[in-house]
Amino acid sequence: MDDLRHQHLVETEWLAERIAEGDNTLRIVDMRGRVELETQPDGTQISRYLGAPDAYERGHIPGAIYLDWTKDIVAEDDPVPVQVASFEKLAKVFGEAGIGNEHLVIAYDDHPASQFATRLWWVMRYCGHEKVRVLNGGWNKWVREGRAISTEKPNYPTAHFVPNPQPQWRITAEELKACLGTDVQIIDARDEGQYTGKIRRGPRAGRIPGALSLPRERLVGPDGCYRPTEELRKLIEELRLQPDRPVVAYCNGGVAATTVLFTLSMLGHNHLKNYDGSWNEWGTRPDLPVEV
Repeated sequence: MDDLRHQHLVETEWLAERIAEGDNTLRIVDMRGRVELETQPDGTQISRYLGAPDAYERGHIPGAIYLDWTKDIVAEDDPVPVQVASFEKLAKVFGEAGIGNEHLVIAYDDHPASQFATRLWWVMRYCGHEKVRVLNGGWNKWVREGRAISTEKPNYPTAHFVPNPQPQWRITAEELKACLGTDVQIIDARDEGQYTGKIRRGPRAGRIPGALSLPRERLVGPDGCYRPTEELRKLIEELRLQPDRPVVAYCNGGVAATTVLFTLSMLGHNHLKNYDGSWNEWGTRPDLPVEV
């Protein structure tokens, strides 16, 4: 495994060994959740964002704590759904969960493209915490391999988590609008139907002008593991993305976009931003341009 990949992903075998050794420098975080979709008679999709605390209660990786992606790491009073929480809230949530600045955070979920785990990865990087990895293949691979499962909740002592804010990881609608027509590369992580406007989620269909399509599912194989580095590199080269130019990724809620950002970071791209408001915001604002 190359160095950059190793700095982003850990394998199930490695994690099982660390757990068996009682490695107290780790904090494993269960980020399981889901997005439920309902199609209206007019063809519009309605989404519901849900955590999965019941799944955690039924069984999780030994030593894992649970964070709800729809509550714990978001600003619940923001009119745009699932916007990242304030640094103050994140410091409180992580500290009370037993995550300190000294810990290596391992995030996992059961999503086919690990988008909730990569959301935590992005939030951690936004907080300036670089000691964070994603479990390759996630919960599904762990279970498939017959590895240990626990129903016991760990009782970690409260830790000291002090964010070192990195606001460059996030971009607002106004900032992105000002970037249109410049050298900023915009990637749409939604599925092709939404990108082309055939599927509408919200008042308007279409995409942000100039955006390239890269559905996050293309980044992982059928086993839920990230594709080999060379395959990923070829995929990015086909989009003609330039590593020295800024990249903004978006989706519907700023979550699937983090899978794209995670992959690009793993390939050595450094100028990466998440449009957190994504289509939940852009698609509802008539003052923002749309391309179909």
